Amino acid sequence: MPLIDHKTIDLVYQAMDIVEVVEEFVTLRKAGANYKGLCPFHDEKTPSFIVTPAKGICHCFGCHKGGNAINFLMQLNNWDYPETIRWLARKYNIEIIEAEGDPIMRQNMRHKEDLYALNQWANSFFQKNLLNTTEGQAIGLAYLRSRGIRDDIIHKFQLGYSPSTRNELYKTALENKFTKEHLTEVGLCIQPEHSSPYDRFTGRVIFPVHNYLGKVVAFGGRILQKKENVGKYVNSPESLIYNKSKELYGLFFARNAIQKLDCCYLVEGYTDVISMHQCGIENVVASSGTALTHDQIRLIKKYTTNLTVLYDGDLAGIKASIRGIDMLLEHGLNIKVLLLPDGHDPDSFAKEHSAKDFVDYINRNQVDFIRFKTKLLLNPSDTDIQNRSLVINGIADSISRIDNPITRSLYITECANLTQVREEDLVEAVNISRNKLSLQKIKETQIQARTTNVKQIDPPQGQQPTSHKNVSAQDNAELKLMKYIVRFGELPVATSDSNKNISFAEYIKNLMNSDAVTLKSTLYTEIIEELIQRNSLPNFKATTYLLSHPNDDIRNLALALSTDKDITISTDEKSITNHLQSNAEKLVVNIEIAILEDKINSINQDIHQHTLSDSEILHKLKEVQELKQAQVLLKKGIL
Repeated sequence: MPLIDHKTIDLVYQAMDIVEVVEEFVTLRKAGANYKGLCPFHDEKTPSFIVTPAKGICHCFGCHKGGNAINFLMQLNNWDYPETIRWLARKYNIEIIEAEGDPIMRQNMRHKEDLYALNQWANSFFQKNLLNTTEGQAIGLAYLRSRGIRDDIIHKFQLGYSPSTRNELYKTALENKFTKEHLTEVGLCIQPEHSSPYDRFTGRVIFPVHNYLGKVVAFGGRILQKKENVGKYVNSPESLIYNKSKELYGLFFARNAIQKLDCCYLVEGYTDVISMHQCGIENVVASSGTALTHDQIRLIKKYTTNLTVLYDGDLAGIKASIRGIDMLLEHGLNIKVLLLPDGHDPDSFAKEHSAKDFVDYINRNQVDFIRFKTKLLLNPSDTDIQNRSLVINGIADSISRIDNPITRSLYITECANLTQVREEDLVEAVNISRNKLSLQKIKETQIQARTTNVKQIDPPQGQQPTSHKNVSAQDNAELKLMKYIVRFGELPVATSDSNKNISFAEYIKNLMNSDAVTLKSTLYTEIIEELIQRNSLPNFKATTYLLSHPNDDIRNLALALSTDKDITISTDEKSITNHLQSNAEKLVVNIEIAILEDKINSINQDIHQHTLSDSEILHKLKEVQELKQAQVLLKKGIL
């Protein structure tokens, strides 16, 4: 696939509105001139994610992720740069003009898009076979209708059927110019070691899995005839475009309803979701029979913090799955549990009730997760002390994950009554669990902070982040210079020897040329040159351009320098922009001073290695003295 022309990119970042983009994924509330919301990149209970419309950026002061709309979408959705530009172009009705570019980048883009295109084609193939072939109608469509699924719901969820012929999809795909390698990569076909490929989903009703943006990333297939050693369902394997721990079945069809109703129902399987939609309840998703993961919980939390888990009467299954729900408490969700009547699952219950009756039943019978877990696991007739102790400690561990102290205290009181354990003993058990959790989170935060710092600031040339103990004085001085460049690079500077203004970036370059100052970081030099070249474009802003840059290193650096909370620029922005000329001169002088400082430090290290003769040491000391005198003169503005 060809790359996108710069004209299209320019139109995109001129049109994109940071609030409009972020609001597609995060619930925002006005906070003065800014907007606040819960960070979509990490778990938090107090909003630290800030959107600043005036600057066109967002930033989380907890995990330090953010940037402009392009950075936000790339980080959130794991998109590459072209995918993000295309999404924004479609959102703002901007025509995409193609341009040739780097062949490796083109190849990587084409590969991913080819896999999406293949899945979309296969989805149409399965639907046509269900609706337009004798076999599909007689077997697949008949089965779905026997389950009470209406035609409009079949179309809505794009259900299909895979022919019983061993390689029908494989042969048709090849005829449509798809490759065997791609077919096996996404799992539509299986390649045995010593025979020809065959279709994975042969003779099955197909449930396509959409990501939350509506792209088909995988399939689930249900067999219609019982066979020995063959599972009822078979699912696509993980691939470049599908990670099962990061997807929830039905989220694409449910997200608007979840956000509108501020509540999500969690069920187990495909048909549970489909039947509840048919009943009229759309705010429902399925974990597809797998234990919930942190990524899936974060997907839910993008739209609501209120979750009700619907269980059927299978106690063994409930006890097996309930262990994973503690994670929901860690993420700060309000968790309720509904146990459906014996003999019912969400699928069957939805078929016998209207949406109103079903929702009324849920509201009357759902209970808090902690209360449900206590009553479920603690058998009153169990007199084994060890068993009861394990259960009660498990309940205490769940309570410890609740952050609100009042809610936690109320649960402790209630559980003490239910378990007949002294309240103070339960408090102690909860506190022990909370201390363990706190220590674990502190370690994770420290690791994340170190990783984030290095990732955001460290350029590929070996430049180290400012917090690193071995960073040189010149590194720090250059970093401070770049903080000004990223923020104010396009602003005009009036010079005494010119009849017209030049940009701040160009003025910095002229100062360095006149003083023969060369930056250590070639990345910084490239950025300054690019800003100078593009400064004549209409409405050009350095920060916006750099945050949209196709080069990952430049984007990450710009993000770190444009949103750094511990910024070395201590004065307010207006005082900076009113004195750009003097600030530029100080910044370049500081680099010259820093270069001398590094030389002094290097000489002092040589002196302290005890390998020099006395005369050599004296010579080195004299050199240090001369360098320090030069520093003084620079500070006074004499040199």
